[in-house]
Amino acid sequence: MDIIVCVKQILDPNIPPAKFRLAPDSKQVIPPEGIPPVINPYDAQAVESALRLKDKHGGKITVLTLGSTAASSVVRHALSMGADEGVILADEAFNGSDSFSTAYILTKAIQKIGDYDLILCGRQAADWDEGLVGSIIAENLGLPLVTLAEAVDVAEEGLTVRRVTLDGYQVFTVPMPALVTVSHEVGQPRLPSGWGIISAARKQLPVWNAHDIDADLSQIGIAAARRKLLKLFIPVQERKCEIMPGESAAEAAVQLAIRLRETGVI
Repeated sequence: MDIIVCVKQILDPNIPPAKFRLAPDSKQVIPPEGIPPVINPYDAQAVESALRLKDKHGGKITVLTLGSTAASSVVRHALSMGADEGVILADEAFNGSDSFSTAYILTKAIQKIGDYDLILCGRQAADWDEGLVGSIIAENLGLPLVTLAEAVDVAEEGLTVRRVTLDGYQVFTVPMPALVTVSHEVGQPRLPSGWGIISAARKQLPVWNAHDIDADLSQIGIAAARRKLLKLFIPVQERKCEIMPGESAAEAAVQLAIRLRETGVI
């Protein structure tokens, strides 16, 4: 089966707080020196799900990412895990795209790739946590959609997906092609092999711009964004200590209870 996996390059979620900086004028995070970006963890688990299907049923895995040419590192990471092909979408016209525009760009690229049986995305990106792109791609392509998957397999009836819920799971059977967003319950993605790293480093990665995918410029970039970022800031955490007066522990406890009630804690 032919599988397309959408991945994203993000800042390492384990960045030490002291290294985290913002550019208030441009409302952007300043990449810290010496800490390279990584593949979105949920997307790595989507790649793992694709590899499990390939191991069992054969086929081809194509990895797709939107970003700058520097995003080749996350594509090569997926290739080193076992994916077959990779494509990078890079164009200044893409800058400032929101979730809807990003989904549109990825949709156009998927249409250019052509044949596919399944599209996998991470449940959300670990930087903005919006979790919209996969669902919008499915809507754009008119595909069946199952979100928050913890297991994906192929059956005679089509695609069988086990979906995580708050108190258990649901099992769906959907026809292919379909789109599934993968949750962390899938488990840890496999580590790249030595030969996989070497092979991925040698792989030529095509870079497509807006013209290559026949994108409508009115639907991408800042001008097409449906939401506007008003403010980006690092929250200030303050700690205050208040000593409850009292001649005895019992009296202090009463004063504490009164104070907690005043502040709405109890």
